[in-house]
Amino acid sequence: MKNQVDAELLERWLRARSIVRNLPAPVADRGALRVDSGLPHELRRYVFAGPSPAITELAREIHEPYVFIKMCGSGALLQSLVPPRWQLQPMAYLMTKEPGRNPVPSLPSGYWLQVKTASQVTTARICAEDDTLAASGYAVEHEGVFVFDRIATAPAHQHLGLGAAIMAALGTAQQSQAAQRVLVATEAGRALYAILGWRVQSHYATVTITPPF
Repeated sequence: MKNQVDAELLERWLRARSIVRNLPAPVADRGALRVDSGLPHELRRYVFAGPSPAITELAREIHEPYVFIKMCGSGALLQSLVPPRWQLQPMAYLMTKEPGRNPVPSLPSGYWLQVKTASQVTTARICAEDDTLAASGYAVEHEGVFVFDRIATAPAHQHLGLGAAIMAALGTAQQSQAAQRVLVATEAGRALYAILGWRVQSHYATVTITPPF
């Protein structure tokens, strides 16, 4: 896997991610893209396209929790660039897929699908017969990328193909067939996306300072 990805693709993904999560647009800051998240458990994040001495300089300046440094590359490499107070988080993966639509698979009996688009953002939800939310996800098309975000299936409803159905339903909202599909996957999600034809472009490593208890 690469230790660095195309910086333009990374920026376009991050801009689209900010739209789909209603966050401020990323800004350039010391070789990174900074997103001022302003959330209770994430004040801001710095995203680097690959390893850089700027990561070490930045990490030395920061002593507060809820600030995240993210880098395309291995966790071991990122951890080697920061002081010991920074703790490595679970690995993620930047993945891409060529444009193209997949038919939405039939849902198991007792489930129903809802897809809505508002203010650029498409939301897909699958509910069980009792209206319990079983699976959900979000997507947005922006600046030549079509980004999938927060694809999740509730534990009680896993292994039924609902995640694949959410992905396919979101994909129907893509307008430009030239738009590159992009997402960041967890370790568990990577296996599902690989089955659906996604390819890993890079590890996506994260460090943060754990707050005191």
